[in-house]
Amino acid sequence: MHDNLLLRTDSYKFTHWNQYPPGTETVYSYFESRGGAYDQIAFFGLQYYLKRYLEGPVVTRDRIDEADSLLRVHLNDPEGRYFNRAGWEHILRHHNGRLPVVLRAVPEGTVVGNRQVLMTIENTDPLCYWLPNYLETLLVQTWYGTTVATQSRAMKRVILDYLRKTGDPSVVNFTLHDFGFRGVSSVETAGMGGAAHLINFRGTDTFEGVMFARQYYHEPMAGYSIPAAEHSTITAWGPDHEADAMRHMLDAYPDGTIACVSDSFDIFHACREIWGTELREKVLRRDGRLVVRPDSGDPPTVLLEVLEILGQRFGYEINAKGYRVLCPKVRVIQGDAIDYKMIGRILAALESRGWSAENLAFGSGGGLLQRVNRDTLEFAFKSSFVRIHGTDHDIFKKPVTGLDKISKRGRMKLVRKTAPEADATSPPQYETVGPEDPRPDEMVEVFRDGRLLVDQTFESIRKRAAIGVY
Repeated sequence: MHDNLLLRTDSYKFTHWNQYPPGTETVYSYFESRGGAYDQIAFFGLQYYLKRYLEGPVVTRDRIDEADSLLRVHLNDPEGRYFNRAGWEHILRHHNGRLPVVLRAVPEGTVVGNRQVLMTIENTDPLCYWLPNYLETLLVQTWYGTTVATQSRAMKRVILDYLRKTGDPSVVNFTLHDFGFRGVSSVETAGMGGAAHLINFRGTDTFEGVMFARQYYHEPMAGYSIPAAEHSTITAWGPDHEADAMRHMLDAYPDGTIACVSDSFDIFHACREIWGTELREKVLRRDGRLVVRPDSGDPPTVLLEVLEILGQRFGYEINAKGYRVLCPKVRVIQGDAIDYKMIGRILAALESRGWSAENLAFGSGGGLLQRVNRDTLEFAFKSSFVRIHGTDHDIFKKPVTGLDKISKRGRMKLVRKTAPEADATSPPQYETVGPEDPRPDEMVEVFRDGRLLVDQTFESIRKRAAIGVY
């Protein structure tokens, strides 16, 4: 994988430096969610891109030469007319290879309604007017971490609602486990998406997310896991020795919480005859908890039958809210087909049959980290202001064929509609306004001229994202 920032943009942007009006001195652009699946957006991931790609002296003579050589071929331009070599050499000579731009952004973890500005960028050197939108391609990738953080937070709100109605809300941080590493498109995606999920929860098997939070957000240990079986470790014993495989799990891990996939052959037989009869006393004597994992079939249907069987075999109590809770030695995790909608379907089914949501945890892979795209929250990066020959101009787009794509005009601030001292259990309401508005801007400078100005911690991001959930 190359590490040349000059080449980390869309190919058509290589030529844009020569398309702006003569005398252009400043280009100012912004980033927003224009709508989509959720109306509360949890902003996350910008700090990674700043640290990983933009911070420090990123323009070098070797990188300029490499870009020039490659783009003469790529753009069918043997004379080198299209590549902005002079612009990059100016940055190398006059800025020591650091990028002359300033970025303002809301603190990560902040929950903002859609159609509000989340980030702005403009050049600080009038000869580098072309640079802000050259960097669009990388900066817009913040859509991914923000979308996963937003979706994970929405899932948490659903789970917490059912826990409040039927059980113990204090267990919520370990009710949605990230199973997504194998299903994403890259290690970088696993890191960003895995960390985005851990803003809201503490359980994960995507260890890359833990390392991402550690390296870029100062979090020593963002998430936790447990010993758990997979089908290979059960089926390797053979169909006639499934009970031996399950007994071995109990013997190999004599204490603590363990999870065992139990549908390799017959989930109902496993719950009734193996866990619930042959190994019942061993489960009850063990110093820890067994989490039974179904992994196939229609989730609400299968889970209700599994809960009924385990309730018959291990017993249950009726909690203060009137719902059944399994013996504390046994719980269930559903890790197949889990996404935002399925979580709601399952928990509604459990509630209707008198089972508390605290009997169940979820594992989600593709539905958490992969089945999203930039249009899930309709993210857009647009220019809204230019300065040409010293004169300021607000700019915008207003296509007659797509009024939902009308862009904002001018410089902007994000301000609170509600006072800072408002109820901290509800996220503040924000609105995008012009710079003349006297209210303080919630966006702050996070990057200027190649230097990171604000280094946010994972814990501070978690606290901001939690507002309005609890």
